[in-house]
Amino acid sequence: MAREPQVKNMNYELMDAMAQIAREKSVDKSILIETLVAGLLQAGKKRFGPEADVDVKFDEQSGRIMMALRRTVVEDADDLGREIDLAEAQATDPDARLGQVVAQELSLEDLGRNAIATAKQVLVQRVREAERERIYEDFHDRVGEMVRGTVQQVDRGNIYVKLDRSEAILPPREQIARDRFHQGDHIKAYIIAVDKLARGPQVILSRTHPEFLRRLFESEVPEVAEKIIEIKGIAREPGSRAKVSVVSNDDKIDAVGACVGIKGSRVQAIVRELGGEKIDIVPWSVDPIVFVTRALSPAKVIEAHVVEMEQKILVTVADDQLSLAIGKGGQNARLAAKLTGWKIDLISKSERERQKEYERRSRIDIEEFEAAGPKLREKLLREGIETVQDLLKTPLEELLAIQGVGEKTAEKLLEEAKELLATRGRELEQEAKRAAETAEAAVVAGAAEIAKEQEQVEAVQAGDVEAKTIDASEAEPLPPPDDEDEDTRAAGAGSDEPTPEA
Repeated sequence: MAREPQVKNMNYELMDAMAQIAREKSVDKSILIETLVAGLLQAGKKRFGPEADVDVKFDEQSGRIMMALRRTVVEDADDLGREIDLAEAQATDPDARLGQVVAQELSLEDLGRNAIATAKQVLVQRVREAERERIYEDFHDRVGEMVRGTVQQVDRGNIYVKLDRSEAILPPREQIARDRFHQGDHIKAYIIAVDKLARGPQVILSRTHPEFLRRLFESEVPEVAEKIIEIKGIAREPGSRAKVSVVSNDDKIDAVGACVGIKGSRVQAIVRELGGEKIDIVPWSVDPIVFVTRALSPAKVIEAHVVEMEQKILVTVADDQLSLAIGKGGQNARLAAKLTGWKIDLISKSERERQKEYERRSRIDIEEFEAAGPKLREKLLREGIETVQDLLKTPLEELLAIQGVGEKTAEKLLEEAKELLATRGRELEQEAKRAAETAEAAVVAGAAEIAKEQEQVEAVQAGDVEAKTIDASEAEPLPPPDDEDEDTRAAGAGSDEPTPEA
């Protein structure tokens, strides 16, 4: 009886600890009690043996944990976990008889230190599992949301973020290169996953995901949050540049203006959050040519047309706009293609003109195609096949559908067309080569002429310098003027009076 207060104190401390865990970890108290009972039961079996009949109960009213070991009364006990000597049983219960099952009350001390440690480990493990289940239930439906938290720790590139009563992780791959966060800093991020089996934090965050930019627009632009303005697409290279296509569902509201804000206040708030990432806001259009033209801003497009066969758009820009359209490292064109979903082929105006000239000169009208007779050429023209190039683009099935064209004839036509086109191509290449050689020769001749002129100029300059360096003492005196004799000069030199007029 002397140890009863100590046992009560241990019970109370245990209950206080469970209540604190329930508050801090948001784990249901009934789960903790169930776990504790299971842990104590496991500890009892570890102390008295796996076959021991240990009973553990929890009294919610008094908050006491009651444990008992049930054993069978025998004359001489061999298995102390299952049997008890008659004399020992009668010491606590004089009415005990052989074969009777008696219950011996146990305390936490009776289980031993190791057994208590086992029970504690079971409880901690169960608390962790319950906490992970709670986090998963709280966040698995919130994937795709933007959250705000506080940086708890930065370790090996990982940023651990406190979200209310839960912890999340922002891995290095999901961070913007310019991000520099320290403990205690506030941070915004996007939930990309909740990993139920992760050993560390289960909530995975991102600041590089394109949808994070969408959530930032929703938080800064009320019209986007209210779906008055719709973000149709986002193409982003985190920390560097992004393009966002927008459209207004209200004719009275300008989508681009609303996203930019007064003096750029709205978009600049987003740019600051992303560490200076440049953002191009592009008006969306159902017309692919218009959309691609806008997406290539700030470059000015001269013309564009769709190449259906290759699923791309050929865009022509001025020669001085080509580098701007491509962007640094091809970034502008790459983001425009990603935003619009079209493959974009950029070309300068001068190169496009050369292409058109080549196409014009390489064009072979069907009338020049001698491999087909006059009647067959008329049939091809009626089918809309005006050039040899058109013939090569026509599927074999369509050629066979022309009256009088069999499989062998069609194959022969295509083979002859390829050969004719190849011949024309070789001719144009030879012309281009001769033109290049002529131009090169002209450049060489011009350079030689310029060099010759330069030599002459240098020779003249060298002569002038030599003339200027002649010693003044070697120069001959100037002759006297023809209209003045020696007497007149002498009179003028010896008298200050003016000479009388003639």
